[in-house]
This record gives sequence, structure tokens and C-alpha cells, in this order.
Amino acid sequence: MKSDLFQAPDYYHVDDLLSEEHKLVRNAAREWVKKNLSPIIEDYAQQAKFPESLVSGLADIGAFGPYIPAEYGGAGLDQISYGLIMQELERGDSGIRSTASVQSSLVMWPIFTYGNEAQRKKYLPKLACGEWIGCFGLTEPNHGSNPGGMETKFKDMGDHYLLNGSKMWISNAPIAQVAVVWAKNEEGRIHGLLVERGMEGFSTPETHNKWSLRASITGELIFDNVKVPKENLLPGKSGLGAPLQCLDSARYGISWGAIGAAMDCYDTALRYAKERTQFGKPIGQFQLQQKKLAEMITEITKAQLLTWRLGVLKNEGKATSAQISMAKRNNVDMALKIAREARQVLGAMGITGDYSIMRHSMNLESVVTYEGTHDVHLLITGLDITGLNAFK
Repeated sequence: MKSDLFQAPDYYHVDDLLSEEHKLVRNAAREWVKKNLSPIIEDYAQQAKFPESLVSGLADIGAFGPYIPAEYGGAGLDQISYGLIMQELERGDSGIRSTASVQSSLVMWPIFTYGNEAQRKKYLPKLACGEWIGCFGLTEPNHGSNPGGMETKFKDMGDHYLLNGSKMWISNAPIAQVAVVWAKNEEGRIHGLLVERGMEGFSTPETHNKWSLRASITGELIFDNVKVPKENLLPGKSGLGAPLQCLDSARYGISWGAIGAAMDCYDTALRYAKERTQFGKPIGQFQLQQKKLAEMITEITKAQLLTWRLGVLKNEGKATSAQISMAKRNNVDMALKIAREARQVLGAMGITGDYSIMRHSMNLESVVTYEGTHDVHLLITGLDITGLNAFK
């Protein structure tokens, strides 16, 4: 079994900006990845299987709802701790980070924020310990970047709601016990509904033949006259802003996670460049290879500082949606470019499962699109700085 030799780059001593608790949380996640995820992830990715055996371990390191208060099963940590956990998980694999990110930001967060006390007590402890896995139903076959056009609808039938429609590209769907589903009522207002596995007419077929996020399980949510109890409606917020605020939390986690993938590619390329000999010397001694590596560490360092500052703003309640969009867009783009350059450093070896780089590269092709595409996030920044809406 191959050893995980990863050494995290910290060129600007960003660790000095972290508290002792931050470092403890980060180091626990890092060691868990080295011991439990790294030894098996290549095999699972090659087989396009989700390693369900890791779910309890993810719960043990606080990856499910780390910022949810302890009374509901969470760890009660701050936003920087959450980001650091996502960074370490995505250093291992984007798909595993996706599992934790969806569970935390897209399932537990809306239940905690928009749900009532009965809903919090019923669902959050089960989700925090990994007994239940959740998913988030927003994207539809005809509505991705324009979620406000959703066609999934529900009617008030007196003693229950009747839900019809479908969602697709839903992480965790085939194994989820509960789905946070966004649908329009008869007046066209968007609401969140908690749909549980076993409700008649609710099915979650798996999506196959993916070349990306192969170790993450993806599926559809299909609602065929599903009777949803009225107590399963999230009462705290309605309208499109409700699911978009959930996405803010998830995008924030992605901005940290992408750094982890970039770090792993850089560390692999740096080690290989020192060991691989051509023309009588290590390839790391050649100028063009040093250029690649120097640019990688520069971009990683810039992203580290960007996300650390964003984490401070999140902790203070000051981070805006546009600031989160900037970090998500920048950091995923950065990670993609580093993965491609790192693959070139390794030459042909870079495409094999002996190294993590090609897996990261394929995974990041999904991360750059989901939770807001690269182009949409660019236009969010454009709207924020000009006040002029390019979406209309």
C-alpha cells in the first residue's frame, strides 16, 4: 500500500494566523485523510464507487456540520475550522469533500437556519453523526444557472403537500435518507421541503458514466405525487434567496477545498521534480520546471490569504455573496491550472493512478461548474462592482 507523503506548503506562514484550535482541527483531518482516505481513494475512483465505509470517520473528525452547535450534534466550530476541514478533505479527493460539503452546508445549514426546533432535533443529530446522509435538490434538467425557473411544484392538499417534479446532478442522492428539496407552491413562491426516503413516489436513480468525481455518488431526485407532511416545510425563509444562501455556505467551503487539491498537485510535482533525473540532473533544476513550480506556490499562497481573510469576514458576519463568489471562482480556476501544470511535470506518469494529479484534474472539471459556473461567478463580481445586471 502506497504511503501518503504529503507535506503542506505554507510559504507565507499562514499557520501563524490560525489559532491553536484551528491547527488541531486541521491536523486531525489531515491525519485522517492520510490514514483512511489516501490508501483507498485511487481504487474507488477507478471503480467509480463511493467509499461508504468512510462516512463514520467523516463524522468523527467533525466534517458534518462543524459549525452547528453541539446541542444538535455539531462541533460548534467557527468558519475557518470548517474551511480547513474542507481543504484537507479535498486534498484527499474532491468527491469526499463534496459529500461533507453537501451534508454540512446544503442540508444541515438550512435545517438549522430555516427549520423549526422540532426539525432541528429530529434531523441534525442523525446527520451530524453520519447515521443519516442528506442531499440538496435545486438543479433541474432544464434549470441549472437559472434556478428561479424551476418546474418542481407542490400543492396544498389540506392535510399534506403533493410534490411533483425532478432534480438532477444531486450529490449523495442515491444514499440519502433525507433531501432538502426546493419547489414552487401554487403562487410560484419557492419553499424548502424535507423529503424522506421511503415516501411513496420518491426515487433516487444513480447517475453513471461520469469521468469526474468518480468516488462521489450522484443521482436524480424524482417526485411522482409524493405526499409530504406539512410539518416537513422549512418555515424560516422562502423565495430564491433561501437556497442561494445555502449555496453561499457551500461555495465558501469549496474555496478552501480547491486549495487542498492544488496543494496535493503541487506537492506531488515538487517531489517528483527533485527525484526524476533527465540529461544527468533532476528535472527540478531546469528553468522551465522551476517556473511551473514557482508559479504554483505563488498562486496557492495568494489563495490561502484570500480564503483566510474571507473566513475572518464569515466569522464576523460580514462576508458578502459576491466576496464568496470571487474566492470560489479564483481558487477553483487556480487549482485547475495547477493540476494541468503538475501533470506536465510528471509527464506520462501524471496520467496514471499511481499519482493523484489526473484524478484531481478530472474532479476539478466538475468543481469549476457546480455551485455556480466559472462564468456566472465572474458576472456576480461584475454586477457587484458596476451595479449593472448582466443576467437581465
